[in-house]
Amino acid sequence: MLNPRHLFRAALWVRNPPSMKRVIMVFSFVAIALVIGGIEWLGLWPDWAKAERIPRLP
Repeated sequence: MLNPRHLFRAALWVRNPPSMKRVIMVFSFVAIALVIGGIEWLGLWPDWAKAERIPRLP
């Protein structure tokens, strides 16, 4: 379901759009995250860089 807040934020973005520099920065962060996720999904991420769960002591 569409939240009215999303429409309000979209209207604000139309009236005062973010700068091109900010748009490029956000898309580059998203692209970096997708590349890292893809590398991990393919199994190419090194073992030393993976997080391991530490067992809790009783």
